Amino acid sequence: MTGKADELQALLAPTVASLGLELLGVEFVPSGASALLRLFIDAPGRHVGIEDCEAVSREVSALLDVEDPIATEYTLEVSSPGIDRPLFTIAQFARWIGDEAKVALRLPQQGRRRITGRIVSADGDTVVLADAQGEIAVKFDNIDKARLHPDLVALGLAPQPKPGGKPSRARRAANAGDESTTNANGAASSAPTDPLDEA
Repeated sequence: MTGKADELQALLAPTVASLGLELLGVEFVPSGASALLRLFIDAPGRHVGIEDCEAVSREVSALLDVEDPIATEYTLEVSSPGIDRPLFTIAQFARWIGDEAKVALRLPQQGRRRITGRIVSADGDTVVLADAQGEIAVKFDNIDKARLHPDLVALGLAPQPKPGGKPSRARRAANAGDESTTNANGAASSAPTDPLDEA
């Protein structure tokens, strides 16, 4: 997360927690005279529903109106993490050791800006991933964005690839039914496209 995103995470996490939910992370994307504020929430022990996103949107909007931490106009989006959930902290990487993640780096390592591999360990300030080229240790502060990279075929959410054919790239279509998103007005909307999906 960026410095502004960290600031907003600290401000908003208690409000989200008061609703019995967890604020997994914040994305703050400025664009000219406006900005996008995207919150990812989780509900321990159950799936996040539209009603959870709407409740967070209402409470967070009220808090932002009072605290006024964003100088420009902005759009608020609240979303469940989906099966390809974003990873914002070392602790979140550690929670998913053994699963595959897709990671975009701020600076290249071994000539690579994007790595898709199994999470081997996450401790201190380092995440270790393993792929066909072996293990690679990545400093957490060099990670720009990261998401789980589930096997959609094994989960029954994508068709088996045809022999000799290319595997399906329809990740977002498979995930659409697993995510709930509301904008600042509480209206349902589709989950935003993530740059990692284009890697």
